[in-house]
Order: sequence, then C-alpha cells, then structure tokens
Amino acid sequence: MRKWSLASRLLIGQLAFILCLSAGLSWALYVQAEQHSYDETADRMLSVAETIAADPFVLDAVTGEDPSGTLQPYAAEVMQSAHVDFLTIMAPDRTRFTHRSESQIGKPYVGSVDQALAGNSFTEVYTGTLGPSVRAIVPVQDEAGEIRALVAAGLTVDRVGIIRDAELPGLFIITIAALAWGSLASLLLSRYLRRTTQDRRPDELADLFAFHDAALHSLREGLLLINNDGALVLYNDQAAELLGLPKGAAGPADVRGLGLPGTLSDLLHSGRTAVDEFHFTEQRILVINQSPAVAAGPAGGSRGRKTGGPKRLGTVTTLRDHTEVEALTGQLQSMRTLTDALQAQAHEHANRLHTVVSLIELDRPAEALEFATRDLVQSQQLADDVVGAVGEPALAALLAGKKAQARERGIALDLRLEAVTEDGSGPALLDSGELVTIVGNLVDNALDAVQGLPDPRVTVHLSVEDDGVRRGFRLCVQDSGPGIPAESQDRIFEQGYSTKEAALPGAGRGIGLALVNQAVLRLGGTLRLDHAAETGGARFTVLLPLPEGARP
Repeated sequence: MRKWSLASRLLIGQLAFILCLSAGLSWALYVQAEQHSYDETADRMLSVAETIAADPFVLDAVTGEDPSGTLQPYAAEVMQSAHVDFLTIMAPDRTRFTHRSESQIGKPYVGSVDQALAGNSFTEVYTGTLGPSVRAIVPVQDEAGEIRALVAAGLTVDRVGIIRDAELPGLFIITIAALAWGSLASLLLSRYLRRTTQDRRPDELADLFAFHDAALHSLREGLLLINNDGALVLYNDQAAELLGLPKGAAGPADVRGLGLPGTLSDLLHSGRTAVDEFHFTEQRILVINQSPAVAAGPAGGSRGRKTGGPKRLGTVTTLRDHTEVEALTGQLQSMRTLTDALQAQAHEHANRLHTVVSLIELDRPAEALEFATRDLVQSQQLADDVVGAVGEPALAALLAGKKAQARERGIALDLRLEAVTEDGSGPALLDSGELVTIVGNLVDNALDAVQGLPDPRVTVHLSVEDDGVRRGFRLCVQDSGPGIPAESQDRIFEQGYSTKEAALPGAGRGIGLALVNQAVLRLGGTLRLDHAAETGGARFTVLLPLPEGARP
C-alpha cells in the first residue's frame, strides 16, 4: 500500500467506507421493516379483536346456554374472511369457547389476560398452542360495564415474517443504488485527484512541498505570487524584506492595500508582462520581472481527443535589489558631471592663460601679472570658501565644479555657504555619496531650468539649523526659471515623470528627482518643493538630521 498513489488510497478508502455504510444501511432498513411488520400486524389484530368484542351477537352468545356451539362457526368464518390464524373467545376464567383446533375448546387459554380483565385492550407477542404469535386481547363488556368474556385474535410469527420479507426487495434496491452511486462518485473523484496530483503518493507530495517551500524562502531574489484578482497570495522572505511586508502573513491581500508606490502597485495589480523594469520604493531601487503563470491542460486521451486548454492562474513576479548598483551609477554620473565641470574650469583657465601669454608678448608684463594675480585670488578664494564652509571634500569639489560649469554656460550660480559647525564637520558626518546625489541632481535640474533665459540665475544655500532638538543640515536650491506647474507638483518625485520637453519614454528623464527623494528618505530627512519668491522659480529645500556627533 505504500506504493499506492494518493488517488488510489482515497479510492480504496472510500469504497470500503461506502461498503460498510451500505451494510449498515441495509441492517437498519431490515430492522425497520421487521418492526414495521410487527407493529402493523399488532394494529390489525387489535382492530379485528375490537370489532368482534363490540358485536352484540358475541355478548348474547357468551351469556347463552351453549356459547361454544354458537360462537365456533362464527369464529371460523371470521378467521377465514379476516385472514387471521386464530380467534379465541373465552370466559373471564380463561375457558375457551372457540379455537382453531376444536380439541382445544373448553381448555384454559394460554397467554396474558390481566390487562384485559382490568378493562384494557392490549397487544403482545406470546408463544401459545400454535407457536409464537402476535396477538391482541380485548374485553367484552355488557351495558353495566361488567366483563363477560375476552376476545383474542392473533397471527403467527411465521406469517409476520412473510409480510416482512415482502418489503426486502425494495430495501435491496435502495442499498444497491446507494452503493452504485457512492462507487461512481468515488471513481470520478479518484480520476480528478489522479489528474491534479499527477498520480503521486502522499509522501512524494509532502517532499515536493517541502522542497518547494525551502527553495522559495532560500532565493536571494524576492518572489511574489499574485492571482487573477490582483491579490497577493504568497511571497518569500526576501520579498518581504524588499517591500517592507510582514513575514509569514497568510491569506490573499490586495496589492493596492499594501502601501507600495503607485507605479509598482499598478504593475502588480495589472498582471502585465514586465522585463527588467526599474521601480522605486522609499528606500530601494528594484528591478521587476513579471510574467503570467499558466497551467497547461492535459494533452489528450488515448484517442488523441483534447481534454483541456491552458488556464491562467495569475502572475509570478521577481524582485532584485538594485539600490547599491544604482547608487554607484548615480555617483558615477555625479563624478562625470564633476569631470565635465572641471573640464569647463580647465578650459576657462586655458583661456586666461592665453590672455596672460598674449599680454607678455605685447610687452605689457605689469598688466599680465595683475590679471593672473586677480584670477588666482578669485579661484583660491572660491575654493577656500567652499571647503571651509562645507567640510566634505566630495561635496566641496562638486560645488566648485558646478560653479565653473555654470559660468561656461552663461548662468549665474550663487553659492551661499554658512559654516555648518564650529569645526566645519557637519556634512562630513553624513554619507558623501548621498550628498553628491542630492546636490548634484538638484543643481543640474536648476541649471537646465534657466538655460536660455534672459536672466539665468541659480542660488544654492547650505547651512545648519537648530530646531531646538537637534541640528539639521539644510540645503536650498532655487532658480529663476518658470517653476513647476501646479498640476505636476504632486507627481514631480515619481519615477519616470518629467516636466522637460525632451522627456520621452526611454530618454532617461524622470530619474533624478526620484533618486534625490529616495536618498533623502534613506538619510531620514525631508524634501519640500515650493515657489521661490526671491527668484520667481522653483525652490527645493532639503533638511537632513545630523548624527549624534554634530549636536551642540
């Protein structure tokens, strides 16, 4: 039996159960039929006995001179017409006036008569001279209520058995029908289980489930199983960690009620196919792959007839954490921006060097020296101001490069830097990569916003403010551009959304502010967008809490 499949075991078990149930049902119906036969016979004998006892002829005969001679023919006629085995009319002292066998007339009646002598009719099963019988005893009373005789009518048990046996064919038909229908239902259920379980044994199914469960939770990628209604039915531990879901949660849950970002929630609920799509959560950048889960129907039976088709069960979604890679990509982009800025600064210095050389060739050394000294002082002053105020070398280098890049593009970049701590170490306590991502993307967006305007201006304000609880690094970037339209302000930080005219699908737009927002959230800060009254454009304000080491 260990080698039997689950379907075979269930079939054998159900057939055994149905067989036992049919046997029990047969026995119950047999007992019921037998009891019904005895009850029906007792009621009929009581009716016969009561009819005879109520006949005035019987009362007159028992009080006459020859009761037996008068009543015996009468009793014989009644026994023949009523189909009873015996009809005994007796005196109160049990002396028989009638009997089926005339030799028994005058002898005492064999059976119970106490209840009848008390004036009550009753029925019983008793063994008399004709053997076991179902009988009824009824008193015969005169007008004064005095008992003058007793009437006993009965049918032998053998004839009651014949009546019972007449009901057995119907009983057997019911039992066989129940057995046949139960067996057919078991066979159909067994076929269904054999098809759905692929005729596997219970231990094979248990091992398969254990392996699948272990594989599900050992994956380094997040895995989501979503049904056709858009409800999340199963996910592994890695998916719970990446999406901030409770581990071990049971029961389907609508993906739109899990608090996921809008784009990710829409993708999961739609069930559409996705290949290496990037989606942002509050603290992570995820690469999503999603495909439908389809169960192929059986290929066909022995005659090649197709018995089923593909059925869509839902979708399978995999998640890969791309946060670190995207962070490195963002830093690389910032470094490229910084390189471009430094190249612009080098190009500017080359032009100034050519100016100095030309002044010397024109024999005007004094003016050449003055020009070179003034340029050197301005460049050194800018570097000292930035490094002294910010303290973080990467951020200082980025701002210095952006200053040169803005000058080359004909944009006025105003850096308002306030010493963040007494030793200038405030931002140095924050993650430099996150700071470069935040500042670089905000300044680049501001430069793009004012490019080509008559009065292009960008203001960057860095400081540390104390809110009474702890110090926070404050960054404010504002420009004199057209600002952000009111209808776009609620979506400006969404992944893939951009207000720039060049924003096209796959053009790489709509990423910068999403990265900024995510970096701010990772640092535990806030990002706010409003209108810059001073310049008339957009203003982005970032407030990042400084670690414990930067407290006053």
